[in-house]
Amino acid sequence: MNTAGVPWTITEALRRRGIAAQLVVFERYALHPEADLSLDRSGGFARRQATQWRALARLLPQTDVFHFIFGLTLVPQSLQFPILALTRKTSVMHYLGSDIRGKTRAQLAYGTKAGAEIVGSYDAIRWVPEADVIPPGIDLAGIAPAPPSDRTRPVILHAPSSRGRKGTEHVIAAVEGLDADLEIVEGLHHEEAFARYRNADIVVDQLNAGWYGLFAIECMALGKPVVTFLHEEAVRLTEQAFGTTVPIVSATADTLRERLRPLVADATERRRLGAASRAYVEVVHDQERVTDRLLDVYARL
Repeated sequence: MNTAGVPWTITEALRRRGIAAQLVVFERYALHPEADLSLDRSGGFARRQATQWRALARLLPQTDVFHFIFGLTLVPQSLQFPILALTRKTSVMHYLGSDIRGKTRAQLAYGTKAGAEIVGSYDAIRWVPEADVIPPGIDLAGIAPAPPSDRTRPVILHAPSSRGRKGTEHVIAAVEGLDADLEIVEGLHHEEAFARYRNADIVVDQLNAGWYGLFAIECMALGKPVVTFLHEEAVRLTEQAFGTTVPIVSATADTLRERLRPLVADATERRRLGAASRAYVEVVHDQERVTDRLLDVYARL
């Protein structure tokens, strides 16, 4: 699954390092259709399984490392990992967030059959404590900073994939009465949405999950100050691991209005936090650095 385009970004980065990587998906996403091979499965369970088994038979001889995404394997896990062991192939199970959130370690035990497990943050290791932490990467070379403006009535941007999960009702309530305009971006193709991000002065990500996602990373790369809910322990571990300070303003539904007030009132503070955000992304989320971390995992399989 090319979830949020993350697998395709990984694939392209590996190719730039001279690795013969290819992305195989069950079906192409409308918003992120990039893939080298789509199985285009159709029909009932038996027919879909036949399609997947044919793909495995074709890919097995030419593949050294199977990098599985989102808890999914080409064929049922009870058979996938024994086949890889029998054919002396290695594998990685790479979780992206919603595939593990709230699950027990027993429910995720299948991942231990892979040669390594990967999560994207020090918040996610709550569910997979033994996993390697490799934050998602983005191509910073293609993102020019767009610092916040000095307008007296700044634009606060919120782009929920799900209003319920992101706490959108609380964002609307918090902004009401502030000397700022709220823009909610929903249902747009990524390129169109990204153009809206460029015009923002302040970004609010989510108020429930405890960490930030690709949307916040892209906005930080643009040099925008980001407000979201962060778990304190995950912040501490991240800063310790990467030798940097997480510049995100942490807020809950109850504190969001007060966290936004100084940013709305002070354009200098917006730009200061925005510059710190870009610097943070360069250290933690630059795709070239992320690729180095991934290659280190592959090397020890």
